[in-house]
Amino acid sequence: MKKIMILPIMILATTVSFYSCKKKDSTTPAATTAQMNMHLTDGASVYDNVYLDIQQVEITMSGSAAVTYAPFRKGVYDIMKFRNGLDTLLMQTTLPTGTISQIRLILGSNNSIVVDGVAYALNTPSAQESGVKLNFNQTMVAYGTYDVWVDFDAAKSILQTGAGAYKLKPVINAYTASVNGRIKGYILPLNAKATVYAINGTDTITAIPNSADGYFRISGLSAATYRIWVSPGILGLQAFNQTNIQVNTGAEVTLGTLTLLP
Repeated sequence: MKKIMILPIMILATTVSFYSCKKKDSTTPAATTAQMNMHLTDGASVYDNVYLDIQQVEITMSGSAAVTYAPFRKGVYDIMKFRNGLDTLLMQTTLPTGTISQIRLILGSNNSIVVDGVAYALNTPSAQESGVKLNFNQTMVAYGTYDVWVDFDAAKSILQTGAGAYKLKPVINAYTASVNGRIKGYILPLNAKATVYAINGTDTITAIPNSADGYFRISGLSAATYRIWVSPGILGLQAFNQTNIQVNTGAEVTLGTLTLLP
């Protein structure tokens, strides 16, 4: 029998805000329901591939029992394909109005990563299976439509425990369009193997630019002032630092092209 593991979402941004409200018409759902679209995206990491075997999504509304929903496609997702602003629609469903108190991803046993061309099984400790509650503290309003991005932070979620041994300890940032602050730009030279860091106090979110064009995008930022630090991955280039970048909720900051100098 295939082993099923229930993984909790450990949330960095726990407030989910109302995205849009549509006027009632013949296609509008009942007054006691709201629409939720759940997207899967990924933060930066150095792995070639991160494969998650997503079987179900479990949602608990405050005061109600957990309800299990099927994603559009059950099975293995390579989350490394969903970086720098890319995502995939994981699930779309109608929920009762009220507050979401808990979300869980239910995974199968076929989880793995690829490091330098070599595949390794991705293990999940049994202590993770009991789950940690996620409190959104946001009421879903009747006729509302909520787009929620589940941003899997592979760099923080995967731990190497020994030679050829890796375990999954999920760290996931959830956000909606209305609170989703973003920073984007391009890094040159293309062979810099750079990592981009958006830093606000002790909070750091990373991005790895696309190798083809140097494009990067960091999403899920709260309203705050950030510092951008670009660290080259090869010798002979200087790091880049830019301070006082103001990010607002639901808005995007464009930095243009940042060139790492020798």
